[in-house]
Amino acid sequence: MDSLIDDYITFLLLERGLSQKTVEAYREDLKKFSRFVKENRLKIEEIDIKDLNKFLEELEKAGYSPSTRSRIVSGIRGFFIFLNTEKGLPANPAELLEIPKKARRLPEVLSEEEVEKLLMAPDVGTPKGLRDRAILEMLYATGMRVSELSGLKMGNLDLDERFVKVSGKGSKERFIPFGEVARDWLIKYLVEVRPRLDKKKTDFVFLNLRDGGPISRVSIWRLIKFYGLNAGIPRERLYPHILRHSFATHLLRNGCDLRTLQLMLGHASIATTQVYTHLDIRYLKEAHRRYHPRA
Repeated sequence: MDSLIDDYITFLLLERGLSQKTVEAYREDLKKFSRFVKENRLKIEEIDIKDLNKFLEELEKAGYSPSTRSRIVSGIRGFFIFLNTEKGLPANPAELLEIPKKARRLPEVLSEEEVEKLLMAPDVGTPKGLRDRAILEMLYATGMRVSELSGLKMGNLDLDERFVKVSGKGSKERFIPFGEVARDWLIKYLVEVRPRLDKKKTDFVFLNLRDGGPISRVSIWRLIKFYGLNAGIPRERLYPHILRHSFATHLLRNGCDLRTLQLMLGHASIATTQVYTHLDIRYLKEAHRRYHPRA
């Protein structure tokens, strides 16, 4: 068994061109399977789907998460394909092995009051603070991804109609409206700060303070975390998409329909957008528990 795993790892390195780190992860997963095979005195050519399912059950009992078990299943599938095609194993018992479904985590969101505190955290009396306030306002007003905001160009803004054209995943374009408050802060930044930063005469909307180049995704994430902590929001609740998820949840909670929300978020499938309905249900259940006299 161990020599077969070594051969498979060599195959992944030389034939598939996978990285050393990736194949070592596969090796560790297959070692678990090898121990199971030895402990149950199984022969590789006699292993069937029942044995593989029993191995998965043991992983589950041992406390391995669905995502880890899913990765191990992928490794076992690849291993048996290799044995079948390269080593002459007559059958592939892993062909029908089902990948454990990963538990879908609901995204954390901020309350409207917490968003307000976050937006007001920058010191707008400074160029940096004014730029950062405009960034936070636009993220919350449009639900853009951080990467979309960092790549936003001047030609994508329509300040009169209050629309922004966004190039999202797969270079798919969409139009998102934004409100007057976000427009006002954006105009203040464009008039008072951006001309000073634009040393490279670039077309990007949001520029960094160091050399006037486009602000990076990492920098935007850092400022979200910095102002969030200053606003008293716990560190574990702060992450790059926090304003995007809050935007979506607050719209849905205030009556926006799912299809419109899908268009604004740029989701290819409405199934992706439906996670926010679960968030809203969680909010409703909590409100019921808190306020109903017989909850």
